[in-house]
Amino acid sequence: MPVFDDPAFDHHEQIVFCHDPQSGLRAIIALHNTNRGPALGGARMWNYADSAAALTDVLRLSRGMTYKSALAGLPFGGGKAVILGDPKHDKSPDLFHALGRYVDSLGGRYTVAEDVGIDVADIEQVAHETAHVAGVPAGGSGDPSPATAYGVFVGIRAAIKHRLGADRIAGDKLTGISVAIQGAGHVGYELARHLTGAGADVQIADVDPARVKRAQDDLGATPIATDHFLEAEVDVLAPCALGGLLDDTTIPKLRTSIVAGAANNQLAETRHGEMLRERGILYAPDYVINAGGIINISYEGASYDRARAFSHVALIHDTLLAIFQRAEAAGIPTSQAADRLAEERFTHPNPDPAQAA
Repeated sequence: MPVFDDPAFDHHEQIVFCHDPQSGLRAIIALHNTNRGPALGGARMWNYADSAAALTDVLRLSRGMTYKSALAGLPFGGGKAVILGDPKHDKSPDLFHALGRYVDSLGGRYTVAEDVGIDVADIEQVAHETAHVAGVPAGGSGDPSPATAYGVFVGIRAAIKHRLGADRIAGDKLTGISVAIQGAGHVGYELARHLTGAGADVQIADVDPARVKRAQDDLGATPIATDHFLEAEVDVLAPCALGGLLDDTTIPKLRTSIVAGAANNQLAETRHGEMLRERGILYAPDYVINAGGIINISYEGASYDRARAFSHVALIHDTLLAIFQRAEAAGIPTSQAADRLAEERFTHPNPDPAQAA
């Protein structure tokens, strides 16, 4: 497998290929950069087309975690794990125990949490084999999805303020603002709850009709077909499923002023940030706006204080405003402005939550 030639390889420090014949585990762990501290990042389980696709995904995701932690002001580096398999059919305690042994073999260089296809119960199985886990109820703060969703919510508010004007936000209300969400899972549903609670008009799409119906029945969200999501004529488009959505084909179809969602790696390629800028669409860099989960996890421990953790998550609003202003002043895409700021922080580490502002 051409690891060093993969376009997503970015001076990664360590890549571990994990195989356990007894449980059927096939996984890859990637550590991107640990200048600021040990790597922290979730494990994702997905039916990848092949091992090369899994490698590319874990390289991109782990890099994103480095940048995410740096802009969140956290003393962590970037890491990620991917498991090749169907999360609906291939899970077993043995599989997650095997993953735990591989995580433990890294001696604390990597701490794992949940991500797409993985839930708290799965990570609790991993915890049977290693102490290097986060996001579990025992000694942790539990599911990080509510914190992620809250961070995206405050980030959307920042984007509306910058792109549409502060007058579109009346106190805590978003009345008159329209948002289309792709993905009605843990994060997407919670984001919809925040938005509808603030008076926004929410449309929601998901490949699982039951999830859409839940959001419709509980929150009053309007269902939208998944293949119509990108062309939704709304103020804000919020991708909260898988990444790679914004490319040469999809960007020209967009009918929105803002793209701000929880999905990782939303830009298919770096240059697509410039395409969005040229179209006048404000992009909230994904690893900035979706950092709420990792921020919440960073506060775990016996003295976990949810209010304190969520106060830190709320700083995503100010971080994004600073990035938007930087990008505008320099005439560059917001994605590039975010990258530059993050690189300053992990190249010359100074972990400090106050940096998040």
